[in-house]
Amino acid sequence: MDKVYVAVLGLGTIGKGVVKVLQNNADQWVKKCGAEIEIKKALERSQEMVRQVALPEGVATDDWKQIIDDPDIKIIIEVLGGIEPARTFIIEALKRGKSVVTANKDLMAEHGEELFAAAEESETDLYFEASVAGGIPIIAVLKQSLAANNIKKIMGIVNGTTNYILTRMSRAGLSFEAALAEAKTLGYAEANPTNDVEGYDAARKIAILASIAFHTRVKFQDVHVEGITKITAEDIAHAAELGYVIKLLGITREDNEQIEVRVHPALVPVEHPLANVNDAFNAVYVHGDAVGETMFYGRGAGQLPTASAVVGDIIEIAKNLQRNCSGRLLCTCYDNKKIKDFGDVVSKYYLRMNVIDKPGVLASIASVFGNHGVSLASVIQKDADRKENAELVVITHKVKESDIQDALKVIREMSITIRIDNLIRVEGS
Repeated sequence: MDKVYVAVLGLGTIGKGVVKVLQNNADQWVKKCGAEIEIKKALERSQEMVRQVALPEGVATDDWKQIIDDPDIKIIIEVLGGIEPARTFIIEALKRGKSVVTANKDLMAEHGEELFAAAEESETDLYFEASVAGGIPIIAVLKQSLAANNIKKIMGIVNGTTNYILTRMSRAGLSFEAALAEAKTLGYAEANPTNDVEGYDAARKIAILASIAFHTRVKFQDVHVEGITKITAEDIAHAAELGYVIKLLGITREDNEQIEVRVHPALVPVEHPLANVNDAFNAVYVHGDAVGETMFYGRGAGQLPTASAVVGDIIEIAKNLQRNCSGRLLCTCYDNKKIKDFGDVVSKYYLRMNVIDKPGVLASIASVFGNHGVSLASVIQKDADRKENAELVVITHKVKESDIQDALKVIREMSITIRIDNLIRVEGS
């Protein structure tokens, strides 16, 4: 081929970035993949969006049929987002023998199995590097560079909005509400930030990474999810005093042929590499049996970082087309490991609670914890909101989730307990 023709579905933020990167670096494509890469069609209904992109006359269209029926178009670039019509477009493209690059984490986390089946049947490529952590290379790393390893654990900061909020709470002493408002003003948070602050965005990404790392189909609904809305300035301050920072982590590990997969705030020791990932940056920490500990760091979102990952996939597929070797990197989910029940997950815990300040209270609480197999590593008493109350900050040793939750059920009902303020897991130590 002298040219590889592609079509871009969607000229939103990421779509415009893809066009920009393809056009700005056009002189490099022959050297990098043996052919020119040319945008033949771009699907976009909004004429305002079309006017913002420097495309030749006739390239932009609102008719999907012009793209799917064109035999010259070999690669479809899906940057529409959402489930439909993206799912239908991708399935139809794969069935027609066209390869697909997508940045769609929602689609890959919930319909990856179906999409890979279509790609395998047609012996075409389905690449999705941009679906996790934006411009940070991690999908190809797990599928190729670290293929010699049995992955033991992945722990990542994969949502820039929540990382920015927690950074500002830590550095400036802001409340969650104030830090969120600042993130919205700067464009880091959407008008409706639910997907980010409740952990759903990160959960879809860790589901994708878990599927690749442990060769088992992990879906969004398999992930235990908690967001950051309950994190307070007090928790941030107490964590710092104890030598930790608080991050929203996506965590997956294999234990005895079972897969843990979860997203929640966690206390991370200040000396851990993830503790120093701040602002809107992302990082993915991977532990393999051969390579040991590695970490991949960079911008997890944004127009050009995400476009960088998309265009990188386009180049790889163009190389495959040149050498008639499409369909090499298909679904790696050849196992069927069980998802571990969240109650069986083992962790250390940070607990902040408000109790009546009188002799014997701590002994009573320690007794309940002991009866449920919860061992306390440290206990700090703080001034509470009322003079007759005391705030207890507790760090436990490792314990099963179900055991600490059972203990807290009892403690909540005790007459000495005013309230349980927060329970946060401790990771990385």
